[in-house]
Amino acid sequence: MRRSRFETLVAEALDGLPSDFQEKIDNVEVVIEDWPSRQQLRKMGVPYGDSLYGTYEGVPLTKRTSRYGLVMPDRITIYQRPIEACCRNEDEVRRQVRRVVLHEVGHYFGISDERLKELDAY
Repeated sequence: MRRSRFETLVAEALDGLPSDFQEKIDNVEVVIEDWPSRQQLRKMGVPYGDSLYGTYEGVPLTKRTSRYGLVMPDRITIYQRPIEACCRNEDEVRRQVRRVVLHEVGHYFGISDERLKELDAY
């Protein structure tokens, strides 16, 4: 899939967030990379042979205090090639992109992996 089409799918997933959530997202950069680096895989504790589809790096809203300011934007990274590798067609890619975007946005709002699993959003 061309990068421009993948970017469109990520934008659609972000645009599909409820407006209440969209209004609260601030100081976040969403980027797309082909693959996570080995360092990124190690940092996230991804076992050899497993995939990483996205990451959130930053200070979740639930951890921000009045001292939060003049900081670099948080970063949500969506990894295109692992997502494509687990999907058979564009519709599956679209669904997976939406799932990954929602997952990483959940981390931005302070929701842990454990809680995402409980919500069946993992």
